[in-house]
Amino acid sequence: MRITRVTAYQIDLPLVEGRYSWSNGNFVETFDATVIEVETDAGVSGIGECTPLGPAYLPAYAAGVRAGLKELAPKLIGLDPRDLGTLNRRMDAAMRGHPYVKAPVDVACWDILGKATGQPVWRLLGGAQMERVRLYRAISQQSPDEMAAKVSAYKKEGYTKFQLKVGGEADDDIARIKACAKVLGPGDVLDADANTGWTMHEAARVVNAVRDVDVYIEQPCRSYEECLSVRRRTPLPFILDENIDGLAILQRAIADGAMDAINLKISKVGGLTKARLIRDVAVEAGLAMIIEDTWGGDIVTAAIAHLARSTPEEFLFAATDFNSYGTKDIANGAPKRDPDGFMAVSDQPGLGVEPIREALGKPVFSIGG
Repeated sequence: MRITRVTAYQIDLPLVEGRYSWSNGNFVETFDATVIEVETDAGVSGIGECTPLGPAYLPAYAAGVRAGLKELAPKLIGLDPRDLGTLNRRMDAAMRGHPYVKAPVDVACWDILGKATGQPVWRLLGGAQMERVRLYRAISQQSPDEMAAKVSAYKKEGYTKFQLKVGGEADDDIARIKACAKVLGPGDVLDADANTGWTMHEAARVVNAVRDVDVYIEQPCRSYEECLSVRRRTPLPFILDENIDGLAILQRAIADGAMDAINLKISKVGGLTKARLIRDVAVEAGLAMIIEDTWGGDIVTAAIAHLARSTPEEFLFAATDFNSYGTKDIANGAPKRDPDGFMAVSDQPGLGVEPIREALGKPVFSIGG
């Protein structure tokens, strides 16, 4: 089996809430998604998706996905998509860095491998560790009362874990955390995610002010060293996200005792192949993890679901159903949130989803024979 063609599509994904806001005044109203299809000479094809959270979040941006893929795609023609180790080494040799460009290729090739072997991707990633995957809800940054009201509303939809977007003014963030904590009940979990938005002195003020609140602190500052300093000032459980972008920094952070959990984003690390490796090392080190991506629609949600289902349940903090945040379906068969805050994962071969051609529209480019 050989790759014969790579086709890319651009799709706008509007938000149900109209706007998603996070640290330092950043916001997005419509997400710019790139979907790719990898075709083979065996008549088996796979799909992948990458949707960056705008250009101000990670070193990634939507137009860069497509520019990078146009550069990378010719190097993929003739490779066997089932040889995922070889495929990833060839991509890394052809393009230094830019893991978000490679991620949808890797995911599409996992989809092909599953279809070629008649197995769902979750089985290939390690097997089913649970029947359904527990979800969390990200709460866009607003006033304390508005965020508390949203937490209350999403509790009625079955969610029990909530990630508050903080990283603004310290006083405002303290009020946001305390207001949202008041509406939680037994079994509910609160995560205050600053998305690198605090300076060290702001983070120190916040963690001190909420020291008696049952809350996780996620990625308070921009650099790893700054976050480690904050970690050493507080007994609150600690999550690292943006800094954990590969195996080397994960190993360093484990040695430093820098966190209790990580936020593992598939496109941030380059796809399912590298995400599985990081997942397995984290499990061996006793670290829990949120499994998600930088954003996305139905195809990203399917990839998240497969990786999450193959993760030991005690180490899965939660996963994300990004397709419930948007107004547009782009694939049939994608996982959907249950009324009690879980999502089921397809047992069909591959990712178990098929693109809706009308939603994809015309290709941005198609490379190959």
